[in-house]
Amino acid sequence: MSRRPYTAVLIVPTGIGAAIGGYAGDALPVARTIAQVVDTLITHPNVMNGAQLYWPLPNALYVEGYGLDQFAAGRWGLRPAHRNRIGLLLDAAIERDLRWRHLQAADAARATLGLDLMDYVVTDTPLGMTLRRAQSGATWGTIDRPATLLRGAERLIQAGAEAIAIVARFPEDPRSAALQEYRQGQGVDPLAGAEAVISHLIVRTFQVPCAHAPALSPLPLDSTISPKSAAEEIGYTFLPCVLAGLSRAPQFVTQAPAQASDLWAEQVDAVIIPATAAGGSGVLSLSGTRAQIIAVEENGTTLNVTPEALGLSVVRVRSYLEAVGVMVAHRAGISAGAIAPHLPHLQPLSKNSPEMDDKHSRR
Repeated sequence: MSRRPYTAVLIVPTGIGAAIGGYAGDALPVARTIAQVVDTLITHPNVMNGAQLYWPLPNALYVEGYGLDQFAAGRWGLRPAHRNRIGLLLDAAIERDLRWRHLQAADAARATLGLDLMDYVVTDTPLGMTLRRAQSGATWGTIDRPATLLRGAERLIQAGAEAIAIVARFPEDPRSAALQEYRQGQGVDPLAGAEAVISHLIVRTFQVPCAHAPALSPLPLDSTISPKSAAEEIGYTFLPCVLAGLSRAPQFVTQAPAQASDLWAEQVDAVIIPATAAGGSGVLSLSGTRAQIIAVEENGTTLNVTPEALGLSVVRVRSYLEAVGVMVAHRAGISAGAIAPHLPHLQPLSKNSPEMDDKHSRR
């Protein structure tokens, strides 16, 4: 007997110090595990990117955050792609030697992984990235010259790019307390929020897959860094994971006609989120669908936006391993309550129950 494919969305917001997913690709093991029990996993670069490390997941869709929000709201669909031609956009502020390191990484991706990259573009002026930190500890940033970013991306798209990889030069202070905390597996990624601003602008303007890799000078050797941050210590560039992700990122469907392979929000079966980060646009949109929202308690963040505070109906679990069990039962059509040691008796349905009120409101 055939059954409908099971689709899950894994969200770990960037720049909020998530205990899992707030560092250098440390949520990738979670994505790999979930991908084993679903037909399709939809997730975003913050989950999949691990600097020079990455892991191909044939059933995972790599979707930029703004595009994921549009998908969750039902405005855009996702169309799986066998291969994307990637345009590389480099910030004019990147120094000569550091630019060559990134170009060598791109050439290596072509020669070793067989990725389809076209000739690159350098922005006509420096982007001028500025880093900011909110009082909560969450990070964000600004682009002094967004128009130069858009002009560079437009040149690539007009030349045939189907996805855009951006490398921007970021300000750096190797001695900053925030950076030291991050290298020790504590605090918040100081760049993450600003990176999201870059990719959001491109996707919102051009509706093409996009991801960003920061250009930074190599840091001094520190033998005490956390394993969760170590992926960012092993080379000159974070570009390889971005190119690998974009190479098969789904295209956005923004107008008819649709194709049979396109995915839409109403096809999502489960959404997995940190239990204190329930206020994102994508989560709120998907809470209005039939998708089961699973809130993971052990993935703490700097936020305190709980599902209960927003009136969302969720399944709370302690760990991602427990979340996987909930999805397996859900996919099998088994009530999670039936697996508990005690099962209460059925009770008469109250005339004032939410279910009854909802039925009358639809008449």
